[in-house]
Amino acid sequence: MYPTLRKWTRRSAMRLSLIVSALVAVIVGFGGSVAIVIAAAEAVGASPAATSSWLAAVCLAKAIASGYLSARHRMPIVLAWSTPGAALVATSSGIGFAEAVGAFAACAILILLTALVRPLGDLVRRIPTSLATAVLAGVLFDFVLGAVTRSATLPLIGVPMIAIFVTVRLWSPSWAVIGALVAGFGTALAFDLNDPLPAPVLSEFVWTTPRFDAAALIGLALPLYIVTMASQNLPGFAVLRADGYDPPVRSILGVTGLASLVSAPFGAHTTSLAAITASICTGPDAHPDPARRWLGGLVYAGGYIVLAAVAASVVALFAAFPAELILILAGLALTGPFIGALSAAVSTTDDAFAAIVTFVVTASGLTLLGIGAAFWGLMAGLALEGARRIARREPARPRKAAG
Repeated sequence: MYPTLRKWTRRSAMRLSLIVSALVAVIVGFGGSVAIVIAAAEAVGASPAATSSWLAAVCLAKAIASGYLSARHRMPIVLAWSTPGAALVATSSGIGFAEAVGAFAACAILILLTALVRPLGDLVRRIPTSLATAVLAGVLFDFVLGAVTRSATLPLIGVPMIAIFVTVRLWSPSWAVIGALVAGFGTALAFDLNDPLPAPVLSEFVWTTPRFDAAALIGLALPLYIVTMASQNLPGFAVLRADGYDPPVRSILGVTGLASLVSAPFGAHTTSLAAITASICTGPDAHPDPARRWLGGLVYAGGYIVLAAVAASVVALFAAFPAELILILAGLALTGPFIGALSAAVSTTDDAFAAIVTFVVTASGLTLLGIGAAFWGLMAGLALEGARRIARREPARPRKAAG
């Protein structure tokens, strides 16, 4: 009897760890970057209803796709919205919401084509990692800088948020943003800096017919695709491999591309592989048996279905607090990705000059011919890197395939 009881207890503890790990990944992934998605929606002129639809659609898309991929391949394949992609949208200018939705749909089609057409994937892999990460660093720079400048505008909220973020990050980078969020909300409530809190409401999906504008396709869809592939999908594959899995690359890209395409008319930007939060679900802390960890993907999916249902309440809650709180939180959330992107951009001496130029042009916010800075930054970097290789007669060095 007692051995049986001990065996049942061990199995129950394993299931509990699986559930806890998946729910922690949901909380950290959502709470740590929801402010960035809301800022992106505001930047392209989304209405409150369209913003809640955006949040609900992207939560539902990654819930369904995570559950399907995890069950289909018996791996803990958990998905996320593209946080760097949301930051890219938030820094765009002169793009309306319908044009942004068209860019999201076009990006989804590019991801689908990457799964179906091998030469396109090879072309993406030939873009130097230093330049792709420099574009990402340039996109994130304004957000990170804004955490400081907006804290100076509203120090009563900004200073406690930064202090808590820095303190918690010494022990747990994953929970630092959650700590800053709690500090910001708590300070605003304590000093009565918020509007009356809204009543809970269920989410509704709002259809927006995509408008395919050339400037938005070049200036937003293409950089969104590159940033999502470089900063979400490729690291996501690496996380799975690091924990002993052989990720089905084409299947994952196909499903995430399809999920992104279906959810785009409801405002969702891009569904991609999770990178940082994925490691919470893929390692031995989730379950000692790698063959059982895929069940965490189902729990993860369930968590995001709940969040999809309450997305409208989340948007309304954030709207009741000062706008500076959202922007400070977004800047703090992107500090880690910014450090990683800038470090990767200048990690090799040969590519450093082109990478720095890419970063500077992207961070400048330059807009030419209605096309945003991310595109021009990448073009400037590619031109300089191409000229350097021609001068030194170096062949192009394709990156190692993701799978």
